Amino acid sequence: MAGDEQGVTEVDQQKYDADENVKIICLGDSAVGKSKLMERFLMDGFRPQRLSTFALTLYKYTTTVDDKTVLVDFWDTAGQERFQSMHASYYHKAHACIMVFDVQRKVTYKNMSTWYHELREYRPEIPCIVVANKIDADRRATQKGFNFAKKHTLPFYFVSAADGTNVVKLFTDAIKLAVSYKQNSRDFLDEVMRELENFELEKPEDTSDKEEISEGTESPKTV
Repeated sequence: MAGDEQGVTEVDQQKYDADENVKIICLGDSAVGKSKLMERFLMDGFRPQRLSTFALTLYKYTTTVDDKTVLVDFWDTAGQERFQSMHASYYHKAHACIMVFDVQRKVTYKNMSTWYHELREYRPEIPCIVVANKIDADRRATQKGFNFAKKHTLPFYFVSAADGTNVVKLFTDAIKLAVSYKQNSRDFLDEVMRELENFELEKPEDTSDKEEISEGTESPKTV
């Protein structure tokens, strides 16, 4: 336990030292391989933290983009997707999304529309990558036309968490998109949150000195 606590402290310190901190969320049906993809990318360097209060798993990862240190928070669903909907806090301040389906299960592809609709309700502008996972089980799947990504003008990747095909490229590109979005965001919700974070109540003008002056000053006598 002591080692875990030390690890969390180190990660938190990195967060303060990092030039950028971005949040990337994963969406998709249960058992499409979202967690496996993250673990494949992070390999032995990841420290998953199960946040039961929020029913999610958090993976923290530090990297460099354009010579700047970037701390990435990868959020995984931890079973919430079984309810075909995610809590609003899952989407809050996300900078990019990875949507995953299983090439062997057609229903997971059909449900992409539902997940995408919900994503855009909360995060209308963030970049989103569509991922066809488990191509190692059927390489012929790469010859099929999956038009969902093309319809919505989204990047599309064939990947395999099992053998690592395109996994590094997927997450590297997702991080770059997240950083770019954060730096150039025109998302209305982002603007509102930024204003609220910087909002300070105006202090009432201190009139005590004026009152003392007025009390201690005699009005001029009329001749």
